Amino acid sequence: MAISMIPPEGAAAFISAAGWDNAEIVPLAGDASFRRYFRVVRGEHSAVLMDAPPPHEDPRPFINIAEHLTAQGFSAPEILARDLEQGLVLIEDFGSERMREVIEQFPGQERAIYEGVVDLLVDLHTKPAAPIRLYDRNEYQRETGLLTEWYCPEVGLDDVDSQGFIAAWDAVLAPVLEQQNPPVTVLRDYHAENIMLVGERSGHARWGLLDFQDALAGHPAYDLVSVLEDARRDVPEALEAAMLDRYCAASGAGQAFRDAYWVLGAQRNTKILGIFTRLARRDGKTHYLGYQPRMWGLLERDLSHAALGPVKDWFDANIPADKRAAFWEASAA
Repeated sequence: MAISMIPPEGAAAFISAAGWDNAEIVPLAGDASFRRYFRVVRGEHSAVLMDAPPPHEDPRPFINIAEHLTAQGFSAPEILARDLEQGLVLIEDFGSERMREVIEQFPGQERAIYEGVVDLLVDLHTKPAAPIRLYDRNEYQRETGLLTEWYCPEVGLDDVDSQGFIAAWDAVLAPVLEQQNPPVTVLRDYHAENIMLVGERSGHARWGLLDFQDALAGHPAYDLVSVLEDARRDVPEALEAAMLDRYCAASGAGQAFRDAYWVLGAQRNTKILGIFTRLARRDGKTHYLGYQPRMWGLLERDLSHAALGPVKDWFDANIPADKRAAFWEASAA
């Protein structure tokens, strides 16, 4: 399914009513959903138009989380105008300095940038969680189930032990669920392609946050592992270890948190293997398959930790080596 980057029919009237008469609407990006983004430019000023078309998308969660984060002192885009019926939202433009590209251009800044985004999480996790749905056992299980629903059939594994899969995840997630009380705001897509560098700001406000409309109230390790085990860029293992240590030192987290970090890393990476397969086969976004070898590398590192014993046993019994990274590497050759 190719995403058209032609502005929606009501866009011109919407931005005009918001005070942006005669502005140019320029394609900016699509993402893994039905959402599309356009830059609205008038002279030296710009904003971003989010097109979240109903019934596929609902912009209200984005607006609610943005306002919650802003109230807590973080840089979420200011909501400039909204039309919920059309799914159109005009938001503040954080510019073009995205974390991923800044690191690629200035690799010497990599450690300092990761220190900044880890410190932001330490601060966020001292604040009350947003009034949103809990990241509960059913949601964790629904997400990991994308592997058996989408990934396994794709690689020819039609008879995996689905009930054993659920039981294994129940076993390793039980301590995690006990720890997330009280929960924190979990942005869920906190990584180098969703964090902007807002140059004129300082402190935690320097980091512009995006793509948090799916936020849930859950465990503080989730967003940390999301940014350090990035699905789209390689984070050096030594840097990951140093940033995990940094978070634990600043927050006072102990071994139970570290165990949860690896469990949630495995949970997230298992989910992403299923999501990327679904994006390719259901939605025609086949470029996501190119990330599968990285996802397997991350997942297998997670599974090597003692806290993942039952899940590792399930993978070893059900997903042979030639159906993991090697399958995708051979497909790409």
